[in-house]
Amino acid sequence: MPPYQTMPFHLETERLTLRPWAESDAGEFSSLLSERGDGAPTVEHIRTSIAEFLTETVTTGIALLPIQRRAEGDFIGYCGLIIGRSTLEEPEIAYELFQRVHGCGYATEAAGAVLDAAAATGRERLWSTVRPWNTPSLRVLEKLGFDRDHVSTDDKGEIVWLRRELR
Repeated sequence: MPPYQTMPFHLETERLTLRPWAESDAGEFSSLLSERGDGAPTVEHIRTSIAEFLTETVTTGIALLPIQRRAEGDFIGYCGLIIGRSTLEEPEIAYELFQRVHGCGYATEAAGAVLDAAAATGRERLWSTVRPWNTPSLRVLEKLGFDRDHVSTDDKGEIVWLRRELR
């Protein structure tokens, strides 16, 4: 294990609960990913991904967590820390929510809770990578105090790198 505390895997905000993955999340998670426009992954494929998330969480001490609205109890997306394009020492914050709940402040609320959880692990910096066209995500990160650091490219185009100092 790295010299960091394990991130809490159950977070509560005023309107949201972030919790560990369950196999029962597979159908909704598949529906969420289908909103990207690349087709829907099979539920079986998603179950495999969930098992991998849970294994990685044990190994890394960080997690991507499903988001549920507390009042409604429905799955609306995910938010958490990933290695992604970064490192375990300075992970990325990642989130994705159903389009039907965009504009309600849920991404900012969930990411704020994850930001606090990341700070509690003893880490000093977080990253986020976002495509330049994703204005809503860039706005969420700006509200949370992330600053643009640099731009890189991959086979899909430009990637904006944002960073947030935690101390």
